[in-house]
Amino acid sequence: MRRGKTVMKRIENAASRLVSFSKRRNGLLKKAFELSVLCDVEVAVIIFSQKGRLYEFSNSDMQKTIERYHKHTKETLSHKPEMEQRMQHLRIETADIFKKIEFLEVSKRKLLGQGLGSCSIEELQEIDSQLEQSLKNIRARKAQLFKEQMQQLKAKERMLLEENVKLFEKCGHWKSWQQPITQQRKAISNCIQNNKCLEVVTELSIGLPQNN
Repeated sequence: MRRGKTVMKRIENAASRLVSFSKRRNGLLKKAFELSVLCDVEVAVIIFSQKGRLYEFSNSDMQKTIERYHKHTKETLSHKPEMEQRMQHLRIETADIFKKIEFLEVSKRKLLGQGLGSCSIEELQEIDSQLEQSLKNIRARKAQLFKEQMQQLKAKERMLLEENVKLFEKCGHWKSWQQPITQQRKAISNCIQNNKCLEVVTELSIGLPQNN
């Protein structure tokens, strides 16, 4: 049968309290021993009974373990002011970052035309100047992209003209490429329309083949 959950409070009955102390003390010391063996750690347990009797367990020298504990606590306390100062600095930095984020969000809404009811004339003029500068930057970037695209198209046109020169040389019309560009383009168009560059003769008939 499953035992009920023990209520964590002082046992009022003295005899029951003594029995519980004895059982739990032995269990605690056993667990400390198992922990030291299984995990290869340094363990020290000190217990004083209600009457002042000492019970202890240590898998190494108890005095050395206590000295090690005091040394560790002193080092922790010596670093505590530095840690608190660092935490305070981080809290201030976090608060500043939140303020900057809030300011940027407000500025963004104003640039989008939202929340302008509380703005003064000077603030509206500043927003207007920022928008004008943004438009100038956008238009300048747009013009630059158009210019780059035009250069790419011109380079592609030159490449295509060079390829057409090679094709015309193969077709025997290379002399026409000594003319100006406009006449060259006209010559290409006429050549394509008149099918002078390449002639292919094909015959297609439907029905049974005829005997010659």
